[in-house]
Amino acid sequence: MSATRLLVLGVVRMYGKAHGYQVRRELLSWAADKWGNVQPGSIYHALKKMTTEGLLEQVEDVEAGGGPDRIAYRLTEDGETEFLVQLGRALSSDDATGYSLSAAVTFMPTLPRAQVLALLKQQLANMEAHAQSTHYAREHAVDLGKPPHVSELYRLWSVHAEANVTWMRDLIGRLEAGEYVMAGEGDDEAVFGAPPK
Repeated sequence: MSATRLLVLGVVRMYGKAHGYQVRRELLSWAADKWGNVQPGSIYHALKKMTTEGLLEQVEDVEAGGGPDRIAYRLTEDGETEFLVQLGRALSSDDATGYSLSAAVTFMPTLPRAQVLALLKQQLANMEAHAQSTHYAREHAVDLGKPPHVSELYRLWSVHAEANVTWMRDLIGRLEAGEYVMAGEGDDEAVFGAPPK
């Protein structure tokens, strides 16, 4: 699953329609190139590819006015479905890099609270299993035939895994306590953009 794909769909959805430079500027302002491994060229590639796939459609950009012509995009109904499917997968699936989960967290308010909680609880189970396996590897590195200093690598992985579990438990707790406005709880269109009609 590509974090870039999810982020591009989400930003276009958020604006209703957006041109490539606008999507790029928005994602770079979020530092998505750092935490999501989103490269500026991949944004334009994703826009073109998803247009070919029927997830986006080109629309006239009347706001470009006297400036250079820009191609604007908006989500199709298939694009909206793809966005929601990718978002659900990223919130619940194991992601070794963390890029997809990071991308999904930026758009989690576009889903109802109960759905996000169910997806994040799946993610938490994945994280707990990963933390348990890294803890075991750390404790038994020598028994597993590894040189003693390799346990430091397992220790690093274990600390990261435990931090992820702690963060996810805290996030779930905050959501259960009612923090953040989620889909269906406020003015969805003003905050998240309108799904395609």
